[in-house]
Amino acid sequence: MARLRRRHLLLGAAALGAPAFALPQRFPERAVRIVVPYNVGVGPDVVTRAVAEVLARQWQQPVIVDNKPGASGIVAFGELRRTPADGHTLFLVDTATMCVNPLIHDSLPYDPQKDLLPLTLLFHTTFAILVAGEGRWSGVAPLLDAARRAPGRVSYATLGNGHPSHVAIESLARAAGVQLLHVPFKDVGSLFTAVAAGEVDFTAFGLATASGLIQRGKLKVLAVASRTRLKDHPQLPTLAEAGAPEVEMHPWAGLAAVAGTPAGLVDQLQRDLVAAIEAPEVRARVAPLGFELTPSTPAQLRARVAADTALYAPLVREGRVARL
Repeated sequence: MARLRRRHLLLGAAALGAPAFALPQRFPERAVRIVVPYNVGVGPDVVTRAVAEVLARQWQQPVIVDNKPGASGIVAFGELRRTPADGHTLFLVDTATMCVNPLIHDSLPYDPQKDLLPLTLLFHTTFAILVAGEGRWSGVAPLLDAARRAPGRVSYATLGNGHPSHVAIESLARAAGVQLLHVPFKDVGSLFTAVAAGEVDFTAFGLATASGLIQRGKLKVLAVASRTRLKDHPQLPTLAEAGAPEVEMHPWAGLAAVAGTPAGLVDQLQRDLVAAIEAPEVRARVAPLGFELTPSTPAQLRARVAADTALYAPLVREGRVARL
C-alpha cells in the first residue's frame, strides 16, 4: 500500500508539472561529514566530536569528523566549492577562516561570504597572557613598559601569521601603542617550550591548552583577556586590572553549511545543531577544556564574523599582520 501511495503521489506531481525530486525528503539520507581544520585531539576537534555523537543518535546516521588541518583552514576549505549543497557536509568555521584569511590573502579557494551559510556559533574561549614560570615578568604592565622603552625587543610566540593568538596579541599591542617582536612556531609544543624557557617573552592561549605546564610551574598566567574575571579562575586578574588596555581575546568557532542549501534544510540543521550543543553530555565533556558553548542563530554568527573582520582589518592595514 505504501508503495502504491508513493506511486500515486509521483504521478500526481508529474501531472501537475512538478518534478518528482520536489517531494519532501528525509534528512539525513546518509552519513553526514563535518570538516574540521584542526588536528585530532585539539580542543575544537574534541568539541566537534562531542556534538557529532549526539547528532548521530538524533539523526540515526553516522556523523563523521573529517580532520583537514593546514594553512589556517585553507586546506579544509579547498573543496568547498565542489561540495553539494545538500546538508550532508558541514564545516567548522572560526576566526581565522572567516575573518582573518580574507584580510591577509589576495586569493583564497573559498569566499566565506558567498560559499558558506552560517548555522550557529559553537563555542568561544578566553586567552590568557602566559610567561615563563620562573621568568622575569611579574605583570603585564611591566612587560608593556619594557616594550615602550625598547620597541621590537619584547617578543611573543604564536602559531603563525593570522593565527588567533597573533591577531589577539597585536590587538593588545595596538591598543597599548607598542611594537612587539613576533616569533611564529609550527606547533604548540615547541611554542610553549620556548616561552617556558624564556627564549620568547610571552604568548596568549587558552588556559586549558596550557593547564599542565601551568600546574607544574613551567608557565605563569599574568592576566586573562576578558572584561570580567573568569568564573572558574576568579583569582586571575583581567588585562584592565593588570594595568593594560581592556582588550578582549575570545577566539570562537561555529558551524556552517554550503551556500545554496535549501532554506528549510538550513532551519532544520540549525535547530538540530543547537539541540546537540545544549545536550548535557556535550556540556560535561567540554567544561574541562575551558570552552564556553555558545549556540546561536545564523544572524548572530554573521554578526560575529562582521564584528571581528572590522576589528582585525586595521591590523592588516597598518602592517601589524602581514598580507600573504
